[in-house]
Amino acid sequence: MIDPIWVKAVVKALVLPPTGPLLVALAGIALLGRHPRGGRVLAAAGVTLLLALSMPVVSGALTQWVSVAPALVPEQAKAAQALVILGGGTRRDAVEFGGDTLGRLTLERVRYGARVARQTGLPVLVTGGSVLGGEPEAKLMREALEHEFGVPVRWAEARSRTTHENAVFSAEVLREAAIERVVLVAHGMDMRRAMAEFTQQGIGVIPAPTVIAGDGPAVPLDFLPSMGGLQGSYYALYELLANAVLAMARATR
Repeated sequence: MIDPIWVKAVVKALVLPPTGPLLVALAGIALLGRHPRGGRVLAAAGVTLLLALSMPVVSGALTQWVSVAPALVPEQAKAAQALVILGGGTRRDAVEFGGDTLGRLTLERVRYGARVARQTGLPVLVTGGSVLGGEPEAKLMREALEHEFGVPVRWAEARSRTTHENAVFSAEVLREAAIERVVLVAHGMDMRRAMAEFTQQGIGVIPAPTVIAGDGPAVPLDFLPSMGGLQGSYYALYELLANAVLAMARATR
């Protein structure tokens, strides 16, 4: 039986940039012989879309669109009973670390989560399993928090492979500890979906987003394509699609 996680990974790779727009352009090139006008339109659309999504000004706008939660005000955390930090991926076989380590997104969350933990004194739960093999995210997150940031971790949920499972399995742990409301650390761009998943499990959420999209004025370099811009668009479009899927799933229940 095919693992749904692998199916999801393949679909993401084919639909999101850069592959999605490139496939549109290639389809246009393939049509040039039979339908020259339509082929040119498709090819131009694919290339234009890829260039646009590579611009930081576009990726920034998409990220702001998908982000909903403002920065955490420490006083808000007084109503919470625990701090939950979501995993965001690992870096496999990192030679300099002698094995798997935290990916960039997870490290950003762990670093900010350590800050919030010190500010609030809340007990910490880390959540994230082994998505495509390797060490579970929660294990690596616990090691980093305790040994590098000096923050103790009370619970490590290492079974989940999706945000939905993060919420389901974390809620089981939290309910056993009689915890009903948490401060939730994730990126600003995926906080909407993370909050919805935890709320659906009956856990109240106080959002603590990190890497919050800014709204400062654009500079000339923001209009030039870059790998950073393309990556930002990739994450933002993924969240837009994931939120749409979540909304459709709710509508069919």
